[in-house]
This record gives sequence, structure tokens and C-alpha cells, in this order.
Amino acid sequence: MIKTNLTVISYFIVLGFTQYPKVEITVFVLCLLMYLITLLGNMILISITILDSRLHTPMYFFLSNLSILDIWYTSSALTPMLANFVSGKDTISFSGCAAQMYFSLAVGSTECVLLSMMAYDRYVAICNPLRYPIIMNKRICVQIAAGSWVTGCLTAFVETVSVLQLPLCGNSVINHFACEILAVLKLVCADTSKVQLIMLVISILLLPMPMLLICISYAFILSNILRISSADGRGKAFSTCAAHLTVVILFYGTALSMYLKPSAVDSQEIDKFMALVYGALTPMLNPIIYSLRNKEVKAAVKKVLIRQLLCALFSPNSK
Repeated sequence: MIKTNLTVISYFIVLGFTQYPKVEITVFVLCLLMYLITLLGNMILISITILDSRLHTPMYFFLSNLSILDIWYTSSALTPMLANFVSGKDTISFSGCAAQMYFSLAVGSTECVLLSMMAYDRYVAICNPLRYPIIMNKRICVQIAAGSWVTGCLTAFVETVSVLQLPLCGNSVINHFACEILAVLKLVCADTSKVQLIMLVISILLLPMPMLLICISYAFILSNILRISSADGRGKAFSTCAAHLTVVILFYGTALSMYLKPSAVDSQEIDKFMALVYGALTPMLNPIIYSLRNKEVKAAVKKVLIRQLLCALFSPNSK
């Protein structure tokens, strides 16, 4: 709890989309569908990556990490909103708000780093295929994934503590559907220049810099693809990279519009809808983009389903 000159804030009121009752029901239905699809798609991707030995490669190891992040993010951001809509409750405790803010920031920051590492993985696979198994060995992949998680968790901790240690005004109404850090920052009574500087530095480290690494990686990838003589080889390389770039554009585009926009452009309503794209649409599209158009994943799904069906038909318990 944070004590101000006027009152003690032990809970927040989360407005969500209550200001637009006609839109609120539509948003609820869409978010529920996107959340269920996100859970199903990412859980399938994680399961087949574990069960099919042909997918025990660096790319699918990173994809499994991405799926875990997507499930975690949507669960922390969307489930409270969906639960509040069903129950009619629009409050969240201070500790619950702090936890939601931290986990959302941690997962988002981790994904920023992970996507850039996935671009590096594709660069090595396409531009240096003979040395790929040596460069991207199991130990290196684990270190890259662990480094991404640690970076995301540490930066999120710094940002969350920096904001929540500031004195909050008596008004505890958050004009958002979740405890988003920018929305909570608007409730602060004190000077926020220091916190905004911290957030700016972290945002630059996690958004433009990884994007620069991704652009450099794909510049080399594109030049290498154009030198491939086989049309099938070029098509496969383009297909793999196009999927990754689609996710990158969606993810970084919405994140940049939220966290690095000019201060003169400040619309909380636009931020809420951009946050839905960032927190609901992108996690839903990730498994669709990486799996439905991927022959390896589709073959693995068929293999797992056939194996499960045969086990069900010929197991002793089924007789």
C-alpha cells in the first residue's frame, strides 16, 4: 500500500472499456476467443516440440520459449480483465496490480531480447549452415534463452519498483484494462522525470537496439538468399524468414507506438487498443504463423495425433 497526503491506496479501480458499453461486449468476446486460441496454439506448439525429436533444434527451442512467454503474458494481462467483466468487479488490490505490472513488463522485455536472438539464429542457419550446429549448440541456446529471461526480469523489476515507490494521488482509477505502467504513472503526484528517464533508457535498450540487430541480421540473410541458385531453396528460406519478420513487425510496431511515442501524442484510448494488439493479437498469431504454414510442424502434429490414436485403439484398457 502507498500512503499519500490524503489517503491510503490499497486497491485500484480498472476502467477497462466501461466507458464504451457497446464496444465492451465485443471486446470481451474477441479477447476471450483470442485468449483460448493463444492457449491452444501455443500449448500444441510446445507439446509437439517436446514429443517430436525432429523438432529438437535451436529454432524450435526458441519458439517454445516464445510460446511460454505468450501464454504467460496473455494470462497475466487478459484473464483479470475477462474475470472482472464476468463478475462485474472492477477493482484490483495494490499487490495484485504490482504483480500484474511486473509480469507483463518482464514477459514483454524478455520477448524483445528473444526475438533478436531468433534473428541471429536464422542468420547463422542461412549464412553459415556448415558451422550452424557448432555455433548454435545446446549449451549456447540455453545460455541465450536464460540471458533473455534474466534481462527481461531485471529490467521489469527496475521499472516496477521505480514507479510504485512514488507517491500516488488519492485518485486510484486506472484508465486501462490492466495495470499498465504508463497508465499507473499518470496517477503519480510527484515529479516523474527520473522515472521517465529510466524507462526511456530501458525502452531504447529493448526496442530500437534489438530491432537494429534484427535488421542487420536480415540484411545479411537477404543478400545470402539472393545468391541461392535453387528456386526451392530460396523459397524455403524466404518462407522461414517471412514468418519471423511478420511477428517482429507486429510486436515491435505496437511496442514502439506505446513506449517511444512523442509526449505530445498522448491518447489513453488509443493506448488501450494498441495494448490489445500487443497483448492479445500478437501472441495468438505467433503459433499460427509458425505452425500452420510450416511443413515440419504440420508433419509433427500428424505424427503425434496418429501415435495417440493408435495408443488409444490398441491399449489394453480400450478393450
